[in-house]
Amino acid sequence: MFTELIKNYEKIREYMRDFYVYGFKSREEFTEKSLRSYDDERRRIESYLSEHMHFIRTQDGKNMFIEIDTRHISKNPLYKSLKAKSFTDKDITLHFIIFDILYSSSVAFSVTEIVDIIEDEYLSNFDEPLSFDESTVRKKLKEYEREGLIEAVKKGKTNYYKRASDIDYSKLDTLLQYFSEIAPVGALGSFILDKLDTQDSIFAFKHHYITSALDSDILCSILLAIKEKRAIEIKKASTKKNGSIDKKIVPLQVFASAQGGREHILAYDLKFNTLTSIRIDYIKEVKLAEECLSFDKMRQQLENAKKHMWGVIVRRNTEHIEFIVEVNKGEEYIVKRLNREKRVGTVEMVDASHYKFSADVYDSWEVVPWIRTFILRITYISFSNRKNQTRFLRDFEKLYKLYN
Repeated sequence: MFTELIKNYEKIREYMRDFYVYGFKSREEFTEKSLRSYDDERRRIESYLSEHMHFIRTQDGKNMFIEIDTRHISKNPLYKSLKAKSFTDKDITLHFIIFDILYSSSVAFSVTEIVDIIEDEYLSNFDEPLSFDESTVRKKLKEYEREGLIEAVKKGKTNYYKRASDIDYSKLDTLLQYFSEIAPVGALGSFILDKLDTQDSIFAFKHHYITSALDSDILCSILLAIKEKRAIEIKKASTKKNGSIDKKIVPLQVFASAQGGREHILAYDLKFNTLTSIRIDYIKEVKLAEECLSFDKMRQQLENAKKHMWGVIVRRNTEHIEFIVEVNKGEEYIVKRLNREKRVGTVEMVDASHYKFSADVYDSWEVVPWIRTFILRITYISFSNRKNQTRFLRDFEKLYKLYN
């Protein structure tokens, strides 16, 4: 039966990525599960994003896709899918009973007292009441304590639970409107905004990278592991059909692209004893593992590697790249650009009208998009990786022929 609520978020994340973010697939091209499953997931996504759902007809059939013009939205619509987690009857019933009993931060009860109150005051009038044993109630209270909704106060050997003091977010609405859209795990800000009577956002974003919203739970677990210096076990999407790869890594830092918003983790691979980078949107599942006693040493290894990182690639050997640009009188801003935008390497004056950039990087091809922005000023360029040199010059020849 179709329902808007989601029990397993990874399932809906997969559909939204494969069918609406990475590319289009028709219903007939979907072969991983039954067509009925596809139809249920499509209707579920439409219930969150109906105003952004579109389709085109091709020779292969009808292709559905999401179309969002980020210039005209102030709130990320993809957060809606994160707010639709399903729950059982017992879960939701116990939730409201607990917070009804703990109606104020001034009252506190032990687990035994809460169980007695539930049985005597909430369930006694039902012919066939739900049952909640002490273990279930204790686990739920511990869960809410971890999430900061409930506080535990120890009296003797017994824990007494009370509602946490409410936080007034009303004066933070402008801050939340901004950071919920641009910060990692901005979904947290979006959840808080739902509780406030806020006006329309005053912000508009020229570069609004919204698809990372689908990975908010994954990123949150990664950041927690970094904070606690712990290893994680991940399931990573494989190129094989429906495949996944299990890896155990120590996450060290999150990198986000300023050009496309794509997020990577730089981590230490415990199997191969080396630094590695993994795209976060390739990660299907994260489980926190044990504390890593060598975390600081691994982090220092990453800091040393950054001296040769232009993007996120880390290798054993480096490649040399250098190019010279012509800078005419009155064009000092070009030199400022070179110094401001370079991530590693050096800029030095060759003569009054020429400046050279040089660097030793793990992957010289990562520098090419930046180099192209100076293309008409370049008088000399050299890659130690001859394949990259040939490829760059071949691309330039094609460009030259295109315009001549």
